Amino acid sequence: MSKPQVGIQLYSVRDRSEKDFLGTIKEIGEIGYKNVELAGYYGHSAKEVKQALADAGLHAPSAHVGLSVNDAAIWDNLKKQVEYAQELGIQRFIVPWYPLGDNPTLDDVYKMADTLEQAGRIVKDSGMSFGYHNHAFEFKPVGDKLVIDHILERVPAELLFAEFDLGWVKVAGEDPAAYVNKYAGRLPVVHAKDFKEDGTDSEIGKGSVDWDSALAACESAGVEYVIIEQEQYEVSSIVSAKNNFEWFKARGWI
Repeated sequence: MSKPQVGIQLYSVRDRSEKDFLGTIKEIGEIGYKNVELAGYYGHSAKEVKQALADAGLHAPSAHVGLSVNDAAIWDNLKKQVEYAQELGIQRFIVPWYPLGDNPTLDDVYKMADTLEQAGRIVKDSGMSFGYHNHAFEFKPVGDKLVIDHILERVPAELLFAEFDLGWVKVAGEDPAAYVNKYAGRLPVVHAKDFKEDGTDSEIGKGSVDWDSALAACESAGVEYVIIEQEQYEVSSIVSAKNNFEWFKARGWI
């Protein structure tokens, strides 16, 4: 299997994006990245964002888009987001979080699955594929299995793929490589995130994730994109973005 392509989730540099999103896109391209995953557009039109990406030599194969679950207009809102993503040329439309709550029942989990399935049908009809990005709570048991397993078993694969965040899988007490292997063929994209033992974000390779096994699993499982994400920084977001790029480059992934 060929190595997945490496990219960065632009939420990693949200502090800069909030001030100058189009300029931040340019900075990311100057570091050497070729792929980005979008997370908000900061008031810019799809045309403006698409042009900025092209000028920076960047490809955006996926985007994180929240579901307004508690809004009566959830499906109208989703369709507007879908139209925007279509104009950008996004291939994969990914929900980054779902408000399941701290002590969910099985009915709560099934409602989550049903909501994701309905969203998946709308996104699929638009020509994009639909995915879900996990945190740690999806790896808690409800009933006889973990939430994530309930979801992925209940929603057909053609309507929902997994974007495993390997750092959160580790924080949840599971083995990232094992989960990548378990759902091989259903995770075209993963997040590379690392956490220190105290639970704070770190740059890749400076935390608790076993990257040798995790990345080997990604390669053998046919993952297409490994997307770097970091939310806390010791120096700055842009310095960490550079350091994470160099970590992958030094290992022959870029």
